[in-house]
Amino acid sequence: MALCHRELVRFLRQRHRIIGALATPIVFWLLIGAGMNRSFKSDVPGGENYLHYFFPGTLLMILLFTAIFSTISVIEDRREGFLQGVLVAPVSRMSIVLGKVLGGTILATGQGVVFLLLAPTVGIGLSVTSFVLTIVTMFVVSFALTAMGLAIAWRMTSTQGFHAIMNLFLVPLWFLSGALFPESGAWTGLRWVMRVNPLRYELVALRRAIYWNEPSVPAWMPGFAFSFAVSVVFALVMWLLASAVAKGRTTADLE
Repeated sequence: MALCHRELVRFLRQRHRIIGALATPIVFWLLIGAGMNRSFKSDVPGGENYLHYFFPGTLLMILLFTAIFSTISVIEDRREGFLQGVLVAPVSRMSIVLGKVLGGTILATGQGVVFLLLAPTVGIGLSVTSFVLTIVTMFVVSFALTAMGLAIAWRMTSTQGFHAIMNLFLVPLWFLSGALFPESGAWTGLRWVMRVNPLRYELVALRRAIYWNEPSVPAWMPGFAFSFAVSVVFALVMWLLASAVAKGRTTADLE
């Protein structure tokens, strides 16, 4: 838990990370939402208001950015020699990975809660049930995304290289999750790609939780229980993958 506490303290001391991880998605949400609102028509919860449709996608973007950027600390810790000191301690690699992942998870969930509080400002009503379910879902999603970022960053020595991988791999995953456009209106081939994208089910779980009291549910959208179960499985797989990567030898530790 010491690594988790260290991640939280480091984040609070770097206020530019707070602004960057939260302000950028909000700007995207307002600009894209306002620009597409009159020309967009969907059959998703939230009706024809694109700000409503894009809200869960923006929330997923905040979780993704915060979780992934928190794993950059692995590269910085290795460069400063701190990580090598942690690795020689009599602690299992899975515990080290869990501490780092929990730190990023708490940070991402906290940022998501701040954005979630803006929902009533655009007419999205949140009941106690939907609010609690959304927070629980955000925690699972953040855990999965942080573990995935840690698995990618563990063997890397360059923050520039990490950003390149993020732009090449993670951003398209977000685009193909249904955050910007509904799956029902996509090209058939692209629709199948979206269905195997794990972020799609995490987004659906968030959307279902936020619009928990919405009576109209599109037939193409999976249920909350199934989407949440997929998100939990994905989180466990990513944690095991990150732990397996951490157990292997890395030449970067000798640099």
